[in-house]
Amino acid sequence: MKSIRTVLTTAASVALAAAAVSVAPPANAMYFGNYNLHIPERRDFHTWVFSAVQPCKDAAADVIPDCTRVVTIPQPIAKAAYITADAWLVDGRYTMTIDDPFGLRCGDIYYGPVIPTHDVYSWDATTLTGEMVSTFDAGCDGAPGGSLTYPITLTRM
Repeated sequence: MKSIRTVLTTAASVALAAAAVSVAPPANAMYFGNYNLHIPERRDFHTWVFSAVQPCKDAAADVIPDCTRVVTIPQPIAKAAYITADAWLVDGRYTMTIDDPFGLRCGDIYYGPVIPTHDVYSWDATTLTGEMVSTFDAGCDGAPGGSLTYPITLTRM
């Protein structure tokens, strides 16, 4: 006869395995967790962490397939904002849009003026590499609006 401890241990193992399967990402998707965002060519003194720790949910709190909720965490927090956005997985690529009130930095990188940007991040779910296209209505020092494209890489922490 099995001991109560053995039965409870087996039951707990089965429950944990079932939970792991239920929260596993879809095929070809990145796992939930925290990721360092690398944007080597962007003129900014921040580093960023993408915290992708929960699935997107609708108004009824039901999980939305192929969508991950991401919180952007600036380091340091000076002249930057925590922003929450949804990253949508389509054909093996995530796409996420952020309106950044401090996106384009002009003049002195730390104390100079900033211009809001509309940023579209897109990355491969497997390699975690991609690009960010940053669009702005007006450039620095009265220059016309435009867009800049930066390569990005995410590294799981």
